[in-house]
Amino acid sequence: LKKYNIPRDRVVILSKCFGPVDEENPTFGLFTQNQFPAIDYYNSQGLSRKHIFDAVQNSQRRLGTYIDVLQIHRLDPTTPKKEIMKALNDVVDQGYARYIGASSMKAVEFAELQYIAHANNWHKFISMQNYYNLIYREEEREMIPFCQKNELGEVGIIPWSPIARGILARPVGKESENKRDIKDKGITRLHLNELTKPEEEIIGRIQTLAKKYNVSMAALATSWVIGKKCNPIVGLSSVDRVDDILTATTIQLTEEDVKFLEDPYVANAAMF
Repeated sequence: LKKYNIPRDRVVILSKCFGPVDEENPTFGLFTQNQFPAIDYYNSQGLSRKHIFDAVQNSQRRLGTYIDVLQIHRLDPTTPKKEIMKALNDVVDQGYARYIGASSMKAVEFAELQYIAHANNWHKFISMQNYYNLIYREEEREMIPFCQKNELGEVGIIPWSPIARGILARPVGKESENKRDIKDKGITRLHLNELTKPEEEIIGRIQTLAKKYNVSMAALATSWVIGKKCNPIVGLSSVDRVDDILTATTIQLTEEDVKFLEDPYVANAAMF
């Protein structure tokens, strides 16, 4: 922002808290923490009041500016929900963040957190960052309906991985150019390393419609998510990818297109 003299109010900065961070140890992270003594990081993770404030203050220091939306990366089962919501409320009241949001969890858990905030006249979540794409639509059962219509107010939906870690961006069997399917542990955690027949069929249909509209498979799959009144989070590794994904906002899928993409779907076990 400073380099290009971009006004701060022209951008929205989101940050998260939950996972452990060690600025002095670059090898430490969410996927390597089991290699280090747990006692050293006990208070450096989760959603205790202490860690929420430590995390947001450190994020603000590193950013050099305030946070527009502070999201909790996951629900911490070891911390009382009321403590979590009170701490998040105070983070907003004290000016560290303008709003709060949440990420993948059970719909009933999210609803409980919202009602705790409502009952105490605290700030409520304005966003839900959930896992949602053409081959994982379990969020349509409870989370999305709750977010889009409830007595506490609508919650914005900002799905992560709208192209399923890149799986929906290329034909079945084709390796990713950056070898992400080999390096990314999330591929296995999300069961994307062993696709089912219905999932392969959906990918084939994405490819068919992408050719019809002369767009990339990634743009086509993302346009479907946008059509569900969601604002997907996209990962961009190059300038070309920025230009490509912007076409997702211009694709006008017909009702027949949507049905064509959705028909092969078979219910999955809930991941969160």
